Amino acid sequence: MSKRSFLREFFKANRMVGSVLPSSRFLSKKMLLPIAFEKAKVLIELGPGTGVFTKELLRQMPAHCHLVVIELNDAFFHDLQKKFQAPNLHLIHGSAADISAILQRLQLPKADYILSSLPLSNFPVALRSAILEEVKQNMQPEGKLIQFQYSRGLKKLYGTHFDQVSIDYTVLNFPPAFIYTCSNS
Repeated sequence: MSKRSFLREFFKANRMVGSVLPSSRFLSKKMLLPIAFEKAKVLIELGPGTGVFTKELLRQMPAHCHLVVIELNDAFFHDLQKKFQAPNLHLIHGSAADISAILQRLQLPKADYILSSLPLSNFPVALRSAILEEVKQNMQPEGKLIQFQYSRGLKKLYGTHFDQVSIDYTVLNFPPAFIYTCSNS
């Protein structure tokens, strides 16, 4: 997808698209850092947009691991379909609030890691809470949510859903981003 198309999607649905530009490779590297790829069986990516993280996940994950990618935006979803094909990739045109139903339909266990690019701070409170509860309910006991946002003020939000929340930061992204890693173990 071109930068012009990405920008068009931002202005068309800016409450659901969090940035005017796709994520940088520096942010991608930091987002994937907590993942123990050799042990992972199921990875979920929420709101992949243009697939910056999807590309790296597919490159690094072993053949036995499944990647479930959930994208609501029509243009992004169709672009992802054109870009990525793999036997262990499940591209879903749907909502992050439906993780349980999606995993059940695919007959997959709970996720080891869930990566999210969703601009949760832009979402209505009820939707944000529903998504975070779906995430929490569909992670393995030692699983992790890895979420980036453009605001540092969300630790309290994640703390209401998860026992442990750590924050990292990358200035080498526009805009600079905070990476929240959340778990219950």
